[in-house]
Formats: sequence, C-alpha cells, structure tokens
Amino acid sequence: VQLQASGGGLVQAGGSLRLSCAASGFPLAELAVGWFRQAPGKTREAVSCIGASGRKIHYVDSVKGRAIIYRVNVNNTAFLQMNSLKPEDTAVYYCATRSGCSASYRAPPYNNWGQGTLVTVSS
Repeated sequence: VQLQASGGGLVQAGGSLRLSCAASGFPLAELAVGWFRQAPGKTREAVSCIGASGRKIHYVDSVKGRAIIYRVNVNNTAFLQMNSLKPEDTAVYYCATRSGCSASYRAPPYNNWGQGTLVTVSS
C-alpha cells in the first residue's frame, strides 16, 4: 500500500511539469488526494487537493491559475499539472490521501504518504 510521486525535474522559469501520483495496493478512487511541497529550509505546504470523484478541488493561492489537479481513477493515478513555473516553486512534491477534500484540506490527517519528487525551477 503506497503512493509514488514522479514527474519532477529541472525546468526553466515559465516552463511546465506534470507530476503523477500512482497508487498501488489500494483503490485510489475511494479517497481524496492532496499534493504538498517542501522547499529547502521551509515547512511542508499543502498545494492542492482533489476529491474522490474529482468534483471538489482546492488550490493554495500561490498556485491558483497555474496548477491543475486531476485524476484518472481507472489508472489509480492523480496528477498535478504545474504551468508558468517560478523559482519559488522549487521543492520536493509529495502526494498523500485523505478521506475528503474541503476548504480545510490543509489539515491532517493525511495517509499513505509516498516518496516525493523534486521540482527545481531555474531563473
């Protein structure tokens, strides 16, 4: 039972990346998925969440208009498309599951934390 985040890399400012969160050992379709990031020397920050059906979505203000979260339940995978990347987006990005996605999505509990994927945005 685990999540695996992937898709990170080195990109120039203004570029795009699509991060993937693949679940194994359990049906991701029954759970909300949250994306988090942790920049060097900073605390972990909730970036976005998506409800089990995909209808409920929230974003942190700093990525609104630049990020798109979506999921493909038949593939047991969720995605975070990041566009117009900025150097301040540089961080390790993680995904995790939650029972629901609401306005309180930043709050625990989140489960099934996977290994993160590093996003580095150069200026």
